[in-house]
Amino acid sequence: MKASRRDSFASRTARRYQTTQPMYASIRPLLFLLPPGAAHALAFAGLAPAEYVAPLRALLRAVMAPGDDARIASTVMGLRFRSPVGLAGGFDKDARRVRALAALGFGHLEVGTVTAREQAANPAPNMFRLPADRALVNRLGFPNEGAARVAARLRSAKSGVDVPVGVSIGKSRPVAVDDLEAVVADYTTSFDLVKDVADFVVVNVSSPNTAGLRAMQGRAHALALLSALATRGGGSCRLLVKMAPDLDDAQLEDLLSVVEEVGLTGVVATNTTISRSGLATDARQVEAIGPGGLSGPPLRARAVAVVGRVRARLGRKVVVVGVGGVERAEHAMALVRAGADLVQLYTGFVYEGPGAPARIARELARLVERERVASIADLVGVGG
Repeated sequence: MKASRRDSFASRTARRYQTTQPMYASIRPLLFLLPPGAAHALAFAGLAPAEYVAPLRALLRAVMAPGDDARIASTVMGLRFRSPVGLAGGFDKDARRVRALAALGFGHLEVGTVTAREQAANPAPNMFRLPADRALVNRLGFPNEGAARVAARLRSAKSGVDVPVGVSIGKSRPVAVDDLEAVVADYTTSFDLVKDVADFVVVNVSSPNTAGLRAMQGRAHALALLSALATRGGGSCRLLVKMAPDLDDAQLEDLLSVVEEVGLTGVVATNTTISRSGLATDARQVEAIGPGGLSGPPLRARAVAVVGRVRARLGRKVVVVGVGGVERAEHAMALVRAGADLVQLYTGFVYEGPGAPARIARELARLVERERVASIADLVGVGG
C-alpha cells in the first residue's frame, strides 16, 4: 500500500510537472537579462539543494527523470545507459552538481574540461548568447579548479549518482603546444588523476579557445598523445577523443586513422565551431562578439554529417557520441541514425531548461516505438 501511494504521488507530481513545462519559456527572457555567467551561477545555486539533500534529489528524480524504459536504454562501452541523452562537457566544469544533474533525467554526464593546473577563465566578456539562432558563443578557455580537486569531488559524489559520468581533460594554458613532450606530460597528469573515478575519459584536443590546441588533432601530435594515454590506461580505461567540426576531409581522415591505430574506445563529434556561416543574428553583432566557439542549432547539420563520416570510416569498432544542436527528440534521432550511440546537449539545456533531458528521452521512446524496433540501439547508423 505504501509503495502504491508513493507511485501514485510520483505519477500525480509528474503530471503536474508536464503541465507546467512552459513555465521555463516564460522565465527565460528574465533569466536572459542577466549576463550568461551570472545566469549560469544562478542555475547552479538553484541546483544546490538537490545536490546536497538526498530526499529532495529523490523527489526531483521521481518527478523529472524518464525512468527505466527499455526502448531508449542501451549498453555502450560496457556501461548501462537508461537514456542516450547526456550532458556535454563544459556545463559542470568542476563536478559541483553531478548528483542534481543526474536527477534531472540525463542518461550520462560529462564533467570538465579539467586541466592538470588550476586556471581561471579567459578575460571577460567570454560568453555570449545569439537568441535569434538559439546559439551560444564562448571563449572561456577551460576554467577549472584542476584535475586533482575535481577528481576528489567526483569521487565523494559518485555514490549519489546513478548514471555514467565521464571526465573531459584538456591542455593547461601555460604549456606551449609546440612542446609536444610537455603537452603529453600535461595531459597525462590529468589523465592519471581522473581515470580511476571516471566511467570514461574524453580527450579534448578541439576547443578553439586554447591557443594552438587544435593542432593536436594533426596525425603526428594526435598519435603521440593518444598512444601515451592509451598505454597509461592499460586497456582498462574507456578513452574517447573529442574532435572539431571544422576539420576538412583530409584532416578528419588523419585523426580517425589515429583513433583506429591506437584502438580508442570512441569519438565525440563534435566540439564547437569557429564558423559563422548561415546565422540569423545580425552580422555586425556577430563581428562585435569576436572569436570563440559557436554551439547550438547552427552546428546541427555539420554534427550529423561528421557523425556519419566517423561511423562510415570506423564501422562498429568505436563508440560515437553525437553533439550539436540537440533541442528535441528529432534532433537526437538524426544523430542516432547517422551513427551516434549516445548524444549530448549543452546549449539546448540552456535554451530549453531543466526539463529538456527528460522530455527528449520520453519523446525518443515514442519515436522508437513508432519505428517498431525493440530499442534505440537498433536504429544506430540506419540512415534517415
